Amino acid sequence: MGSVWILTALGMLLAGPVTETGADEAKGTVIYLAPTLFDEFQTESMSAMQSMLGSVGYGVRTLDAQNRADMQLNQLENAILLNPVAVILAAVDFDSVVPGIEKARSAGIPVIIYDRQITSTRSDLSSVAGTVEIGRIAAAAVIELLHGRHGTPTRGKVLQILGDPGDSYTLEIQRGFEEVMKLHPQVALVTKAAMQWEATHAGDIAEDQLLVNPDIDLIFPHAGHLAIPVMAALEAKGKGPGDVLMVTSGGSPVGLDLIRQGWIQVDVEQPLYAQVYGIAMFMDRIVAGDSLRTGAYDITGLESVLSNERWGPNLKIPGRSVTESSVDDTTFWGNLTPPKGPIKSIK
Repeated sequence: MGSVWILTALGMLLAGPVTETGADEAKGTVIYLAPTLFDEFQTESMSAMQSMLGSVGYGVRTLDAQNRADMQLNQLENAILLNPVAVILAAVDFDSVVPGIEKARSAGIPVIIYDRQITSTRSDLSSVAGTVEIGRIAAAAVIELLHGRHGTPTRGKVLQILGDPGDSYTLEIQRGFEEVMKLHPQVALVTKAAMQWEATHAGDIAEDQLLVNPDIDLIFPHAGHLAIPVMAALEAKGKGPGDVLMVTSGGSPVGLDLIRQGWIQVDVEQPLYAQVYGIAMFMDRIVAGDSLRTGAYDITGLESVLSNERWGPNLKIPGRSVTESSVDDTTFWGNLTPPKGPIKSIK
């Protein structure tokens, strides 16, 4: 039986197993470097890595960087000593971890980038959401909601709350979002960042901005867990569900629950299960050092594209909007129903 390990940089060579995956590790061990295990996306990513890679014959050890870039770089350097068949990296910071990526690949260990895009050095596969597209989808939802509130011409005031600006995920969502919003100059946009994706920072931003800009029509936090303190700030101002509109991204369980409660109108899902599923599909070829065929792939029913970029093979998987009418669809990862059936490895 394969073992899943949650380790810190200092303890990774000594810590014992905490749960069993069911994989026989016949093909070797993969080390997954998680940025944190604090929020639902990260914990469900860990579970999906265990189950999906386990189903194709790999054991998984998960290392938690506790949102510290220095710890994650140390973990990556220590992981090289264990000689895993591959490393999967969801980076705390997309710049500081680059030397570790290059060191691992120089040692013959494939590095797969998950979730948080890194384009400044080569990797063996990037499995990412179309984050710029997520931003565009969110912006289209915002424009539609503002139009429903104010009519034509579309106008209003929007507060955008980013995650940590060291995370390319939030920066690319911002890029796509603002690309569309610039086409609507009568919509005022205020943008602030919740450093280290801290929910309390998002709550403080919402509280301050509701004081400075009491006419805010809509708030766009870049993750569901950031929406919880935003909701609390709205309640403290005597606001109820729908008084100030909300759009978010990620598709987390908490985001879907807030849709059910009426606080969030649209959540643009990041396709967690499909991103991990894609890694599992290609893992055998990556470990063998074989090239990956570019083109279109059906990943859990989502039309995805594998392309060759200057940073290496890039698997882009589209996001989808979750609304009140679709919130109970079990294909959304926030309903915690992973895909069933065997994963067919790409030969």
